[in-house]
Amino acid sequence: MVETIEGGLGATEAKTIRIFLIAGEPSGDLLGGRLMGALKRHSGGDVVFAGVGGERMNDEGLISPFPMTELSVMGLAEILPRIFNLRRRVRETAKAIEQYAPDILVTIDSPGFCFAVLKRLKRVPETRRIHYVAPSVWAWRPGRVHKFAREFDHILTLLPFEPAYFEPVGLKSTFVGHAVIESKLADANGVGFRKQHRIGEEVPLLCVLPGSRQGEVKRHMAPFRLAVQLLQKRFPLVRVVIPTIPGLKDEVTSTIQNWGSPVLVVEGEKDKFDAMAASNVALAASGTVTLELALARVPSVVAYRMNLITGWIIKALVKIPYANLVNILLDREGVPEFIQGKCTGDRLADALENLLRDKLVYEAQQTAADEAIKLLKTGDGLPSDIAANTILSLVRQG
Repeated sequence: MVETIEGGLGATEAKTIRIFLIAGEPSGDLLGGRLMGALKRHSGGDVVFAGVGGERMNDEGLISPFPMTELSVMGLAEILPRIFNLRRRVRETAKAIEQYAPDILVTIDSPGFCFAVLKRLKRVPETRRIHYVAPSVWAWRPGRVHKFAREFDHILTLLPFEPAYFEPVGLKSTFVGHAVIESKLADANGVGFRKQHRIGEEVPLLCVLPGSRQGEVKRHMAPFRLAVQLLQKRFPLVRVVIPTIPGLKDEVTSTIQNWGSPVLVVEGEKDKFDAMAASNVALAASGTVTLELALARVPSVVAYRMNLITGWIIKALVKIPYANLVNILLDREGVPEFIQGKCTGDRLADALENLLRDKLVYEAQQTAADEAIKLLKTGDGLPSDIAANTILSLVRQG
């Protein structure tokens, strides 16, 4: 059951739970969509939604008042040109929450936008506030735990060690497990993908994943192109596939025109997972996709470039040695990663060559991936189900 912000609120039955959700990134939209589905199932349908989200949440019936893509920006260089529009969206979202008067407000990741919205809201005891996806206080700015404790009644974490950072300051926390566990990688058809695109079984296939944001694609495609060109000189039979999302397909397709060799571009989750299952190795921008590769047991090389100013700030603040979640979970470099100045075509090509030539290195990374994925499971069910039941229990307690 779904209700728009403008809909007839008075007609809703008293027992119906009213939930307002905010997601500002594709990963948050995915979490939000799964959460909405789980809330419908576990509440018996006695729940209505409003909020801001993308395609996944729209599929569950959410009508977002503006495109979520307007919020999917990262770093000072990307935010500053859009600051006035972002402020307008903050005001609109805060007003929508006040009109909707939800029982539960769920903010999903995107703490910058979400806190800006919360700042404009009065604290209403009847509305429980829940944040889904803990900020990386274990990596930088640990003092943020106090800010979250002031604003939220509960936090849902994706990583097993995160509750220990929030509960000492009085913020109740639940480890629900990582969303990657719910991906459809188990259904991926690598053999069918190769047949469909006429890629022989003996042909090495490289999966290139430059990122899910426009800025990430722009920053990564140059070093990724050089890495691919160098690798193809060493392995002339190597084929390349780039999975992307609909909003970025045109830009990716335009960028690869000067790569000098054919590149297969596919879009959508199914094709992405099939491409992963078909691939021998991967070159990926650091992010959730690195966990998907780990779940698919595809050895990879991880890289990331930020705007120079943003990079300086992050370097000064970050207190951990790794960027890739597999390495963070294991507290060692199970997956080679190349960040900022180390993200160069020659380094990336050398690391990929090492995976393709050395069977022991290849298998060692698969073992590391298995260890990391095991840490992301709670053993009590799917993450979205655990998250939904936690939220519903808070409503019942209230």
